[in-house]
Amino acid sequence: MPRPAIHRLLPWLASLALALPTSVSAQPAEATLAVLDFDLIEEHVEPGQAADMRRRVLRMEEMLAQGLAERGLYRVVELGEARTRLAELRRQQEHMHRCGACQVEMGRAVGTKYVVAGWVQKVSNLILNINIELREVASDRVVLNKSVDIRGNNDRAWEHGMRFLLRDFAEKRAANPDYGL
Repeated sequence: MPRPAIHRLLPWLASLALALPTSVSAQPAEATLAVLDFDLIEEHVEPGQAADMRRRVLRMEEMLAQGLAERGLYRVVELGEARTRLAELRRQQEHMHRCGACQVEMGRAVGTKYVVAGWVQKVSNLILNINIELREVASDRVVLNKSVDIRGNNDRAWEHGMRFLLRDFAEKRAANPDYGL
């Protein structure tokens, strides 16, 4: 007696099932995020360090966006054409992290559920801190603030600080799936 056709498909279906992910991604589709340009707060500006400071600030933005996406914490959305509006807002508002309405506007402009503003505060050449504030766009509610202090004003110290912030974020999300949402 011949087997029904479905039995011929079973080995193929089994191999397909093994190739598919076994669980829903740790990055829910609705957890979209826009990373805004970081602010730099310097009380004692040293003009000779301006280029290095700006380069490091840009690196923090890049590391945050890449790190959150790679760890599956959010689906990071590029600002694209909304960068023009961000530049306008920056001319009106010195520090983006101090303007919740600006953050919400940018999140709406790119259609994300969350937006993150970051800043580096340089207390001295030895003491700096990297901060992020994550806001839910629809409710204008701050859902997370994180900060890490670093010692040393060089690439290595800054990158070490951001790696720690990202690792801590991922560990807390693993322990509490609602962390930062």
